[in-house]
Amino acid sequence: MSQVKMPAVEAVVGAAKRILDSIKNDPEFGAFRAASLEYSEDWQCFTGFPVVAHWSLEADAEPLFEEGLRALALKAAVYDATSDDQAAEIAIAVPVDEMTHAMLAQAQLLTRIAARVGAVIIHQTDQEHTDYRVGGYTHDCYRAAWGEPPARYWLDHEEVVRRRDVLAGLYASIGMGGSGREHSISFAGAAA
Repeated sequence: MSQVKMPAVEAVVGAAKRILDSIKNDPEFGAFRAASLEYSEDWQCFTGFPVVAHWSLEADAEPLFEEGLRALALKAAVYDATSDDQAAEIAIAVPVDEMTHAMLAQAQLLTRIAARVGAVIIHQTDQEHTDYRVGGYTHDCYRAAWGEPPARYWLDHEEVVRRRDVLAGLYASIGMGGSGREHSISFAGAAA
């Protein structure tokens, strides 16, 4: 992680709220939202969204989209205060981070919106931190900006690890190894 001193929560909150409001008021926000939610056909993640209890793409996509926006706004606000992309990779809960991937897949729309808003959208997989914890820096910033984050999506890192272990056991029971990254299914009788 970066050696830059993290900005005060109060400094991040104002910028995050401004960035989020500006994104939502952008003329292309509706297209961005629709495209991000349409990404659903490509949402085959075995260890991100499924850690949410009783996960349902239909029921959870819209609220998770809001959480993804808030996460990106917080990261952009930290970058705004530090000019350090590593510092801006604050801890995000796994399901929320997974939603940001669907948003980042709308690269041209998000790039244009960010440019108009004057925000730098931060995400680099090898730098990201999905070790979110209640009481940590991200939680403090979120809570100061928008109130308590929904615990359904903002799961503590240790709980995510526990749930991933449960999922790995279930996947293994149907021949899927590596938590869905490999399998021993032959698809006998099906075209290859």
